[in-house]
Amino acid sequence: MSAAPSATSEEASTEQVMLEIGRRAKAAARRLALATPAQKNAALTAMAQAIRARSALICEANAEDVAAARQDGLSPSFIDRLALDPGRVEAIAAGIELVRDLADPVGTVMEAWDRPNGLRIERVRVPLGVIGVIYESRPNVTADAAALCLKSGNAAILRGGSDSFRSSRALHQAIALGLDQAGLPAAAISLVPTRDRAAVGQMLQGLGGTIDVIIPRGGKSLVARVQVEARVPVFAHLDGNCHVYVHGAAPLAMAKAIVLNAKMRRTSVCGAAETLLVDEACAGTHLRPLVAALLDTGCEVRGDSLTRIVDPRVTPASEEDWSTEFSAPIIAVKVVSGLGEAIAHVERYGSHHTDAIVTTDQAAADRFLAEVDSAIVLHNASTQFADGGEFGFGAEIGIATGRMHARGPVGVEQLTTFKYRVRGSGQTRP
Repeated sequence: MSAAPSATSEEASTEQVMLEIGRRAKAAARRLALATPAQKNAALTAMAQAIRARSALICEANAEDVAAARQDGLSPSFIDRLALDPGRVEAIAAGIELVRDLADPVGTVMEAWDRPNGLRIERVRVPLGVIGVIYESRPNVTADAAALCLKSGNAAILRGGSDSFRSSRALHQAIALGLDQAGLPAAAISLVPTRDRAAVGQMLQGLGGTIDVIIPRGGKSLVARVQVEARVPVFAHLDGNCHVYVHGAAPLAMAKAIVLNAKMRRTSVCGAAETLLVDEACAGTHLRPLVAALLDTGCEVRGDSLTRIVDPRVTPASEEDWSTEFSAPIIAVKVVSGLGEAIAHVERYGSHHTDAIVTTDQAAADRFLAEVDSAIVLHNASTQFADGGEFGFGAEIGIATGRMHARGPVGVEQLTTFKYRVRGSGQTRP
């Protein structure tokens, strides 16, 4: 009887598998970069059809993942993110078709100009290459990432969470069928075939130079690991510490509707509001009803000294609360002296993700939009609009808060870079 393989041999085997996936993805990326919009759209159509045809198989695989998650004692909110049913599978397929119907960004001439020497210069959109996507429990990310990468001419290497392993594999099998029917290489969309965590580390190292960018989609610990260990560029945000500032010229009814939606529509998403700032100019009329509305919907309110006066149910806010992404029905509330203090608070404690002002004062709104250095700033709208679908991107592969290349929702356009095409007629440089 042969001995069980050692940890070292297992790691070596995983590394070999991952390097081969990287090599094949790199070769596929070159083909995808030259694929026509019609070819890519045909593949996306076939992928959506295959997912619908295999809906029962996908749901069966997901049921195994959900059963294992329940056995492991995972939270109801986690299981809700993980679970699929025929309706959710249909939504996944429809989402692929939404991406299919977007304008193809590849080959778009962003700008063109003529030089005095007769040269014609064009800046043209091209794919990034190979995109590594590392994500956690949501199996729909498998399809979203595949569709967005394919539409933008990129190959993708997908590493889903261990808890959604069976679901992601079932979805990927349907995706592979779609690619095959359209005559595109299966390696265009690869799914890491192992739960071995060493595979993540190898992706972060770049798989021998074959990965061009990493996108993490998950919780703070995952994103932090990616940002620390990655040796390739990363599109990501670490925290979603979002603010709603109710300015002195804010209508109370509008403020209440926006604050409740921004906090309570879905408390776990990265666009959920975590801090409410209320201007002292309207605190006398607005603070109490806003706080009461939050408390009455089951939200815990942690407030400064002025906020605690208006309702005995408010608990004291700590210094740490101002910089915390609660991802739960908890909000920190503070009264500020005016627009300047509100902007300063957001700058000091915010995460440059999404922040909103509620006001009918256009000058105040313009100053807030100009001075708040976040990926998304809103005037008279909920922070929960921080979503690629709501921006008209069809879907998103994540939200980026960095300052290089992509910022805000990352859709097909953000998954491209550019090159310059220069046309001459024999010019030489003197």
